[in-house]
Amino acid sequence: MNKPIYYTIPAVTPEALGSAAFRKAYGVRYSYYAGSMAKGISSEDMVIALGRAGYMGSYGSGGMPLDTVERAIDRIKATLPEGPYLFNILHTPNRQEDEEALVSLFLRKSVRAIEASAFIEPTPALIRYRAAGLAADKNGDILAENKIIVKISREECAEKFMRPPDPDITASLLERGFITPEQARWAKETPMADDVTAEADSGGHTDNRPLISLLPLIIAVRDEIQSRFQYKRQVRVGAAGGIGTALSAAAAFLMGADYVATGSVNQACVEAGTSGYVKQMLSKTDMYDVVMAPGADLFESGSRVQVMKKGTMFPMNAQKLYDIYTRCGCLEDIPDNDRRTLETRLFRTDLNTVWDLVKEYFSKTGEETIRRAEANGKVKMALVFRWYLGNSSSWAIRGDMERKMDMQIWCGQSMGAFNRWVKGSGLETAEKRTVTAVAGKIMREAAMITMENCLRYACRID
Repeated sequence: MNKPIYYTIPAVTPEALGSAAFRKAYGVRYSYYAGSMAKGISSEDMVIALGRAGYMGSYGSGGMPLDTVERAIDRIKATLPEGPYLFNILHTPNRQEDEEALVSLFLRKSVRAIEASAFIEPTPALIRYRAAGLAADKNGDILAENKIIVKISREECAEKFMRPPDPDITASLLERGFITPEQARWAKETPMADDVTAEADSGGHTDNRPLISLLPLIIAVRDEIQSRFQYKRQVRVGAAGGIGTALSAAAAFLMGADYVATGSVNQACVEAGTSGYVKQMLSKTDMYDVVMAPGADLFESGSRVQVMKKGTMFPMNAQKLYDIYTRCGCLEDIPDNDRRTLETRLFRTDLNTVWDLVKEYFSKTGEETIRRAEANGKVKMALVFRWYLGNSSSWAIRGDMERKMDMQIWCGQSMGAFNRWVKGSGLETAEKRTVTAVAGKIMREAAMITMENCLRYACRID
């Protein structure tokens, strides 16, 4: 008679999922963080609540005035003096001075961990932040005191952040006195980022890539880079975009993710810096209630963002603006019928008045932009149209009900998956959703799913 085979399956806890190195580096209990949402939607309250519970959150600095970001830094650091927290830096094409100002603020305030979004490659501002935090311990090992988590969706972008920074830019920073000769030398042996987040199909800007394909690809790039540079601490790879249920998080960890990052699901939580109306709408969103639409950033080149289509006409309105932009050479070329529609329904004023508002906005920091627009009717038209696209997200955040049908609400399909998953539970309504409750449910049940799968495979349970 065959003797029974007994298996010892170690307990899988939420704290054990993902990379221990990630948890140690950021001083967190869990390999989980809440990614940033621009214009302060990822609020101070959100970051503080997560930090107190052993998770980590990223403050949504994108689109926020510098003095507002500074106040957020002061409050978050005062409340979480030992962390954990992140502050986001959102790439602003053609506005290098904005990135430089934000990095200067981070360095002045000793912000030791940031999240970089929408970057195609490391910019001088990011390289300055990274290199300025390099030091050596008593054994001569290089320490990167300024940590960077970068969100990417393409393998060529990931590779650039896994390599050391561009030596020409480093040399320029040295020449300008931003870094020391030692830091310039250490930069040659240090990857640009500590962590690279493979961001799949997410809300806002997205390449709509499937996580199941993107994550293994980025891990393979990391392994290739590691074999080439032999870093003492290899770059970690995380998963984001579509992480809205415990099963999706468990799958990401099983595929090799060192950590997971959530986004859309946090926007419906009580701590989110958006209106109650938007939170209610998000809590009722299904997977098919999102669509791609033209966005304000890089509008002229056809940049698109993933937004909610339920309860708003923003996606159709934004597409109409882009269609007119591609057909017409200037505002004067717009057909009368289209112009009346724009002025009465979208802008609710005449286009000349909108142009005056645009000029007022750029009067302090963008005089060159105004000069180019007044010399080029196509540029002027784009700026006028971007007034609507830019304000539409602010109307949503403020809950401006007169602009209910014009609200731009960034949202990914994970929101619908989350809503279906929590239906009938205490998290079904927006009023009961907190970022820590959402994080806890995802990580606890991801650990349970992982444990169940270990038992199933070990014991051949069908």
